Amino acid sequence: MYERIVVGSDGSERSEAAVDHAARLARLCGAELHLVQGCGSPIIVSSLHGEVAAFDPKLVVDASVEALTPLHDELGATGLDVRLHVLPEGGADALLDVASQIDADLIVVGSRGMTGVRRVLGSIPNTVAHHAPCAVLIVQTG
Repeated sequence: MYERIVVGSDGSERSEAAVDHAARLARLCGAELHLVQGCGSPIIVSSLHGEVAAFDPKLVVDASVEALTPLHDELGATGLDVRLHVLPEGGADALLDVASQIDADLIVVGSRGMTGVRRVLGSIPNTVAHHAPCAVLIVQTG
């Protein structure tokens, strides 16, 4: 049924529910599992000088890859074909870009951000659901 499943993870406990669900589906279907994280454009405010400075995106991507590698390895150790994608863009854009690039059959996202002000202003699940090039499964994560 599914050959390529994309799932987002920010390393949080809430994203674990979406990753677990996607991994179970990938196992059942014998599908590739594409683990995605979008790093966005983080900024910091120097506490000493009060100046705003942008991080080097490569450093942010490298740190995210390092943080997600244990999850990638753990899933791979169960026999899944897991691919890791860390992109220097926002989470929704990263999921949509990877899904398009690999011709995904399914994107799995968590429900966090589907209610309240985030629903009006935009959230990863809402953006993905409205712009996905394939089916979207929204997993209850909170």
